[in-house]
Amino acid sequence: MARLRSGAYLDIFEILDSTSLEARRRADLGEPGPRWYIALRQTAGYGRQGRAWSQAIGDFSGTLAFKPQTAPAQLGQISFIAALAVASALDEYVDPEKLAFKWPNDILIDGAKAAGILLEHIGRDSATLLAVGIGVNIVSAPMDAAYPTARLVDHTDKAPSPADLAARIDHHFWAYMKDWRTNGFANIRQLWLTRARGIGEVITVRLPNEELSGVFEGIDESGALILQSGAEKRIISAGDVFF
Repeated sequence: MARLRSGAYLDIFEILDSTSLEARRRADLGEPGPRWYIALRQTAGYGRQGRAWSQAIGDFSGTLAFKPQTAPAQLGQISFIAALAVASALDEYVDPEKLAFKWPNDILIDGAKAAGILLEHIGRDSATLLAVGIGVNIVSAPMDAAYPTARLVDHTDKAPSPADLAARIDHHFWAYMKDWRTNGFANIRQLWLTRARGIGEVITVRLPNEELSGVFEGIDESGALILQSGAEKRIISAGDVFF
């Protein structure tokens, strides 16, 4: 077990079923965080809506668990903070012009998904801790995903180890968290929009019971997607975006 400069602990496991499940188990035992759980190999990794997350040895699979100390209505904004932290870490390895965000929580390299983020409430009372799950394709690009995928090694000659990438993401994450806690969501929102893909373009959003197409106008003050669909403006809090 190591400790990062932020004070967060870093646990690296050779194999886990899921870093998110490990964070949940530790929370049930009273572990308060902040603590990173990194698995060099996962056997049951998952992403949004329980979808399987494929990983090869050398890819990054990690979960940061901590007490968010904020109102429940604002917790979703932390996914944008995490996206900025991952992108800022990847800027050290990839031409920043290649990186972009896909709403709500994917990071793209040359338009293909290279990283994803999942926020979950964990703990004895289901709100004690927030788990920020992050997966980054460092050495593999899954072929069975719903979107085109990318891997970091195709865009850099100095790909990081999972431990190195954890330290860099952690550094940027807490810097953005400090900004957010001091100044609110406005600056985080603007930084995310600066690198968002599809602004002003026609996109498709798949919801559980319908599929919408329209112009992606941005995100509102809560982080919800603003879609101009015909004569109707739709505010969408969760869905899958396709370009």
